[in-house]
Amino acid sequence: MTPDAADLLDAITATWPPAGMTRQGPFLMCQSAGGGSRVRAARLADPDIPLTTRIIDTAADWMRDRGQPVRFMVGEGQSALDTALAEAGYIIRDPTLILGCAAASVAAAPPPVTVFETWPPLAIQAEIWAEGGIGPDRQAVMARAAAPKISLFGRIADRPAGTAFLACHGAIAMLHAVEVTPAARRKGLARHMVRAAADWAMQTGARQLVVLVTEENAPARTLYASLGLQPVGRYHYRTPPTEG
Repeated sequence: MTPDAADLLDAITATWPPAGMTRQGPFLMCQSAGGGSRVRAARLADPDIPLTTRIIDTAADWMRDRGQPVRFMVGEGQSALDTALAEAGYIIRDPTLILGCAAASVAAAPPPVTVFETWPPLAIQAEIWAEGGIGPDRQAVMARAAAPKISLFGRIADRPAGTAFLACHGAIAMLHAVEVTPAARRKGLARHMVRAAADWAMQTGARQLVVLVTEENAPARTLYASLGLQPVGRYHYRTPPTEG
């Protein structure tokens, strides 16, 4: 059974959580010192409240007052929000696909000494993430995510080569922060890590494996498609033109 849009957005928030959240009119405001758009963008919590320019401006000022870039997340079925932001001059950023499949359809134990489950992550995993642009702020997001969660540590030719983060929200297991070192790419490690992630998800009770990938990330989309993960949703951000 494919998760609906609301369940997917809830799983994104639960498995990649902001440091704090509060209501501001129709919006759920997310506060974090860093960690990327997913933990800082405002998202619609009550679609029944009319989206006036004043309400949008108030939410934008809330973010600016806290030193955060102004960002609104727009999910599927939120056309009224998308239209209101477009009319206010906000532009689309980072269109993102939500890819998913039944965990059972892709799960497989990895070859020996290839992928290891560990929590907390090892120091070498933190280094691999940092070298790939997933620095301390994003690693702090993983630390505050509620259990069940795990990190995956990948090795190729008996050398550290990859890492990923995985957390569950109900029946959905979200795979985040997949990173393989440049020297180890195109050797099958990412594929083994995705299959190991699905295997762990099943053992934890999740039925769906879900991953997020920007539309422009063609290599990742090709990998996930080859494993049977298909689009089950999408979202994008809207920002003022001067605050991209």
